Amino acid sequence: MGVGGWISTSVPYLTPRAAGQGDAWAAEAAARGRRGTQRIVRAGEVPAPAEVAGLLGVEDGATVVVRRRVILLDEEPSELTDTYYPLAIARGTGLAGTAKIPGGAVTLLADLGHVGALVREDVTADLPDDDERHALRTAPGEPVLRLTRVTLDRDERPLQVDRMVMPARRQRLRYEIRIG
Repeated sequence: MGVGGWISTSVPYLTPRAAGQGDAWAAEAAARGRRGTQRIVRAGEVPAPAEVAGLLGVEDGATVVVRRRVILLDEEPSELTDTYYPLAIARGTGLAGTAKIPGGAVTLLADLGHVGALVREDVTADLPDDDERHALRTAPGEPVLRLTRVTLDRDERPLQVDRMVMPARRQRLRYEIRIG
């Protein structure tokens, strides 16, 4: 794809989808004549890693729900994403399972009465660990972008934390901010 070959924006992934729209990634890729899919690697209850626990406002190691996915573009891995949810929100829902969620997780959260109102994203660059490098098929020494996103409701209660890893040379992140 070359340097900055894929430009990604966050907004489509933060808003619920209308019935029949499908997931945001498939729609974004299709709009560019590409095929966007994802593979759920794991879903269920896990102890919260320290960073996630802090962002969700729970104790380090507290039980949370995770959905671990490999995001594919034309069958090539383009992103690794772990999405964590508070247990009280996700236990017993489709978020805790490996089945595809119609309209995506944000739509299911909205259907459950949990709508995001504020998002904070932090992006850093780093070298991948061996598992990430293998999963993303990056070259030795090739850096990755790490994006951590926390979504909060109107009362600033955390609804989810996303931790994404993307090959840096294949991604460009775009932020559009309306002022006033």
